[in-house]
Amino acid sequence: MFDKGKRTRKVQQEIEKRISQLNETLSERTVSTSLKDNLVTIRRLFEDMDLIKYRELTVRGLDLDCFLVYCDGMVSCDTINQCVIRPMMTRKVEGDRPVLDALTAQVIQVAETARTGRFVEIVEKVMSGSTALFVDTCPEALVLNTKDFEVRAIEEPENEKSLVGPREGFTESLLPNLSQIIRRVHTSELKAKMLTLGRRTKTRVCVCYLESLADKKLLDKLLDQLSSIDIDGVLDVNYITELIRDNKYSVFRTTGYTERPDTVIGKLLEGRFAIFVDGTPMVLTVPYLFIENFQSAEDYYVNFFYSSFARLIRILAFFLTVSVPAFFIATVAYHQEMLPLNLLIRIAKERSAVPFPAALEAVIMLLIFDILRETGVRMPSNIAQTLSIVGVLVIGQSAVEANLVAAPMIIIVSATGITSLLVPKLNAPVIFWRFALLALSSAFGFFGFAIGLSLMIIQINNLSSLGVEQTSLSGHFRLADNEDIFIRLPWFMLNKRPWRVAANFTRQGGGEDD
Repeated sequence: MFDKGKRTRKVQQEIEKRISQLNETLSERTVSTSLKDNLVTIRRLFEDMDLIKYRELTVRGLDLDCFLVYCDGMVSCDTINQCVIRPMMTRKVEGDRPVLDALTAQVIQVAETARTGRFVEIVEKVMSGSTALFVDTCPEALVLNTKDFEVRAIEEPENEKSLVGPREGFTESLLPNLSQIIRRVHTSELKAKMLTLGRRTKTRVCVCYLESLADKKLLDKLLDQLSSIDIDGVLDVNYITELIRDNKYSVFRTTGYTERPDTVIGKLLEGRFAIFVDGTPMVLTVPYLFIENFQSAEDYYVNFFYSSFARLIRILAFFLTVSVPAFFIATVAYHQEMLPLNLLIRIAKERSAVPFPAALEAVIMLLIFDILRETGVRMPSNIAQTLSIVGVLVIGQSAVEANLVAAPMIIIVSATGITSLLVPKLNAPVIFWRFALLALSSAFGFFGFAIGLSLMIIQINNLSSLGVEQTSLSGHFRLADNEDIFIRLPWFMLNKRPWRVAANFTRQGGGEDD
């Protein structure tokens, strides 16, 4: 068995070595002046790739042979036929300009063209939807933008619905996502830096920011972190999240994510950076502050009294969903004297026939609730809601009637589950700390509960994003940095951007920057 595993590892290592050698050879290979050599090379690179199409033709007036390379399904055949092939076969090149210059200026009718002499760039462009044109005697190839592939229509994000405000959301295509930002921000200060991540996927990644608001040191740090990523492929923003986060083993997020263009623009106006990844509708925003877990895009479209009240409710819901089960177990198991006598008698009567300890009872019910919630998420939407409701009612009622759990525990678990729905961005921390507090409370009572709650607050206080503290519990306290924390002040009072994030602090009203 061990010999077989050793042989498998040896084969894998050999494959990786060959792939690495091939990539090194490809990166060094350049376009030849011989058209036949270029055709042999490109066919070898795309061997067994049946979607790659080739079209050989002759440039009129120059008597030079050439060929086109493109990927079927990724290009517009009409654009290739009407703007490339037909002009090359019908238009006569005039003058004594270099071949590629003449073709670009007089023949080819594609808006975006580029030149390259490296096969590694040509392969990447062809696989992303461009068309490569090789001409005999030319040591470079023309890369023509002929992209045309199906993308999902722009619609409101399912997980970030809002009663007021825009109804648009990002899709899986990078350029349409960037266009939604550009058409809302009409300034030359908007910058977009393109990167390519993934040794094999060659995924396009774009970092957007507003030049006058962004901190240059944070920008350099972010670009360094992204450039240092060495992984086979990047398929989603969460790949990047885990690779650039400050607190590697924390259950709390250190990067924001959203599908709403208005949310991204709001972050850019605060001096933050947005990271777009081709192939996913999610956009990362950094630096990330802890209070963003309780903020909603709708907070800035409704009356500030209501948005402040809703935000306080979310903050309260987070602490309730984490602490209520543990508090109940600590009270019932260790500190019965804290309960009114009538309530204590009632709880004792309900639990008299239950064969499990209160802590085990809570763990079982919380696990069942999380299972039902996860099932509802994974099931088709037309039956998920019904399944969740029926499952909770049937299981809860049956468990109480069978004396497996007490009715008060059903109430505690239901309240905990409902409050957790108010903070969807904190699902992972809520699950972890809920069970951690429950374990400590079942072992040490209120003493363990206090220790667990203190550890959670300490961890939150030590969180950072791109080197920026997520909370202002330590360090200098500034009123301007707390105008949009626990409550949202009206817009005429939101004069300053968060000083921990932005390089330019003045938001409105003129005045000098601090």
